[in-house]
Amino acid sequence: MDSVEIGLLTCSPHEEIYSLYGHTALRVHDLRNNADWVFNYGVFNFKTPNFALRFVFGLTDYELGIAPTRPFLDYYEEWGSQVTEQVLNLTPEDKQRIMDALAINYKPENRIYRYNFLYDNCSTRPRDIIEHNIEGKIAYNPRKDYAPSFREMIRDHTARHPWATFGNDLLLGVKADHKTDIREQEFLPENLRYDFDHATIERNGEIVPLVKERRELVRPGVQVIEEDFPLSPTLCCILLLVLSIVIFAYEYIKKKTLRWFDILLMTLSGLAGLALFIMIFSEHPTTSINLQILILNPLSLFFIWPVLKGRRTAWFTLSMLCTMAFLLGSFWQDYAEGMEIVALCLLLRYWRHYHDK
Repeated sequence: MDSVEIGLLTCSPHEEIYSLYGHTALRVHDLRNNADWVFNYGVFNFKTPNFALRFVFGLTDYELGIAPTRPFLDYYEEWGSQVTEQVLNLTPEDKQRIMDALAINYKPENRIYRYNFLYDNCSTRPRDIIEHNIEGKIAYNPRKDYAPSFREMIRDHTARHPWATFGNDLLLGVKADHKTDIREQEFLPENLRYDFDHATIERNGEIVPLVKERRELVRPGVQVIEEDFPLSPTLCCILLLVLSIVIFAYEYIKKKTLRWFDILLMTLSGLAGLALFIMIFSEHPTTSINLQILILNPLSLFFIWPVLKGRRTAWFTLSMLCTMAFLLGSFWQDYAEGMEIVALCLLLRYWRHYHDK
């Protein structure tokens, strides 16, 4: 084992949607026998039946894959991503136990696992393998005044993609806004790399650094930023508000109600709310309580027919009460960009129908 190095590989993000958060893998390099392999817990198959639906419900399966190190590095070099290696300060016995654990993990009956973006992913799995198979105890050194929420950390990585940020924020609920501890922060590869850099091992009364050496295997290159939809979520919501005000003014002057606009808002908000309702049953840990369902309310779909027929309905009063509760809920949940503007549009429709009685 003296000729074997085991290192934690951290790959910086690139522009593919699944790589916006970076990646972690383990490298086992046998210098004497010229064997160099990457153990990668981030392997998945888009062609899996019902992949998108399973992902929505948190039922996505990932697996442990093994590949030669050079092609692995070449892939990230092509994308312009930096790859660093932290060679771990391990005893020969530690290395053997880790290699044995990886071999057991790679057995066909063990290599597939139920992926969880925040708690069981390509970053946490290598950490756990290391922690569970070394002699001694790893002591981490938490950063002072660093306790971001899951939402804040995710937003940091989608900052250049406002619609990806909007989609994440729309699906994430109240639980995504609590302050995290060091353990929870390590779902992100760059946080795990930082914590390993500042960690120590207490072994037989001696304290040694967890990382023996840090290397840059791939230098950061040029990345092409893919353009999102040209209009930001906020601008789209502002355009909706402007349209609502124009229609409100027209209705007030003409003394009539444009029911088609109510039907449009009810249909769009109801379908979006149906998606949020489905997420209540997802295994994703932060989607079960989402206050945005108060304005993206699936109940609106049940009132479309009465509104279409011009009948009096309790929907607009119910919508107003839900919208007020939504605005109050902003003290507990950080909403997706522009959702407060959507709330104003709904209040404007209530005001119109209240004065139409």
